[in-house]
Amino acid sequence: MGLFDRRITATGTVAAILAGAMTVGASAEDKVTFGTNWLAQAEHGGYYQAVADGTYKKYGLDVTIKQGGPQAANRTLLLAGKIDFYMGGNMLQSLDSVKNNVPFVVVGAIFQKDPQVLIAHPDQGLEKFEDLAKLPTLFMGKDGYISYFQWMKVAYKGFKDEQYKPYTFNPAPFIADKKSAQQGYITSEPYQVEKQAGWKPKLFLLADNGFDTYSTTIETAQKLVDEKPELVQRFVDATMIGWYNYLYGDNKAANAAIKADNPDMSDDQIAYSIAKMKEYGIVESGEALTKGIGCMVDAQHKSFFDKMVSAKVVDPSVDYKKSFTAKFVCKGVGLDVKKKLAGG
Repeated sequence: MGLFDRRITATGTVAAILAGAMTVGASAEDKVTFGTNWLAQAEHGGYYQAVADGTYKKYGLDVTIKQGGPQAANRTLLLAGKIDFYMGGNMLQSLDSVKNNVPFVVVGAIFQKDPQVLIAHPDQGLEKFEDLAKLPTLFMGKDGYISYFQWMKVAYKGFKDEQYKPYTFNPAPFIADKKSAQQGYITSEPYQVEKQAGWKPKLFLLADNGFDTYSTTIETAQKLVDEKPELVQRFVDATMIGWYNYLYGDNKAANAAIKADNPDMSDDQIAYSIAKMKEYGIVESGEALTKGIGCMVDAQHKSFFDKMVSAKVVDPSVDYKKSFTAKFVCKGVGLDVKKKLAGG
């Protein structure tokens, strides 16, 4: 038999077609592509979780994750309309978009704290962040030098350009030099250093010392926010629930998907990253504790903007308010999920 019974009356046929169309319309999922900014890892876990456990599907979304990496250009694809949402870094890139009239806007921030860290050797008399100014060598990438290092020189005495040496994403020079520090993400590089060197490094999280940018943002085109705010809301809500499920629920399927996209990722590295995200309040701290993962408030955006202007990293003429909208977050979405998973 075909889709419809040939014996049905004409009236019945029309009714059946309409009913079928209504069913398809009700169940059809919006296709969405989300681009990450690096190779798959635990720091992307909530997105993979929401795909793996069906949360996106529950919210009427068919989400494809397009992995980033050294050769990827996912942010450019966002500009070209080839992807719908993008995982931004910290707010500096978004502020630069405002300056250059790029029509992007941040609609949520997964990380309340930027995971950027400076890693140092133990037993070198380094107890406070400002003690790092005593070191003759700081290994950091070019992006770090023109951003947070400029802030460090303004916020703390003693930091100077002569300390800077290029970081080549190889920890060997740092491990060999006790009088040095190296940049990294608190969720990643310290694990590699400890594994290679055999000792635990000292960690200095920039976010806990004044570098108060939001990070790992959800960025999209202003046009999508204006024309399909309901779709944006569904993606944001489902993502937040995905993050609670990833951090506190069964994340095996999500981790398997992460490793499928990035075979170099190990179970031990994933476990380390999740533990550090929790220990340092990377995802859950500040407003996110009571208003939900992804929350952003104007006061923190302004604080970071003012610091970057003071450090001459950002042009003071930039309207920082145009870089984000908080209308999709801070609604407590997912807090009930966490409570249930925690047995509360």
